[in-house]
Amino acid sequence: MSAEFVDTNVLLYAFSQDNPAKRERAQSLLDRLWQGGTGRLSTQVLQEFYVNATRKLALPVSPEQAQAVILSLSQWDYHRPDAQDILAAAVLAQRHQISFWDAMIVHSAEALGANLLWSEDLNPGQRFGVVEVRNPFQEH
Repeated sequence: MSAEFVDTNVLLYAFSQDNPAKRERAQSLLDRLWQGGTGRLSTQVLQEFYVNATRKLALPVSPEQAQAVILSLSQWDYHRPDAQDILAAAVLAQRHQISFWDAMIVHSAEALGANLLWSEDLNPGQRFGVVEVRNPFQEH
C-alpha cells in the first residue's frame, strides 16, 4: 500500500464552491484515499486548511465545519514536525530552490513514506527523492 500526501490546496478545493470541476476531482481523490487508508498530511496542512477555509474562500466554511473536517482528517497518519524537520526542510528549500513552506510539505510527505504528493503548487512530475508531485486537476 503506497502512501499519498495531500497538500492544503486539494483540501480547500474539496470544500470550495468556486470551481465545481476541481471540487469534484478533489473530493474523488480524498474519497479514494479514505477508502484505501493511504492518505497522509501534516499539521501544517491542517493549520493552513483551517485559516484559508474559514477566511479566504469566496464562501467561507464555518469554523465549526472546518474543525469537524480537521477532527476527521486527524484519523489519517499525519506528520508533526519538530526542530530537526524544520532544519531538513530549510536544506531542501535551498537545494531545490523552492519556498520553505513547499519544502516543509515535501519533507513531511517524505517523512511519512509517501510516494505521491498531490499538489497544485509544485510542478507536476517533479521528484524530490522518492516523492513525486502530481496535480490532481491535470490528466496523468
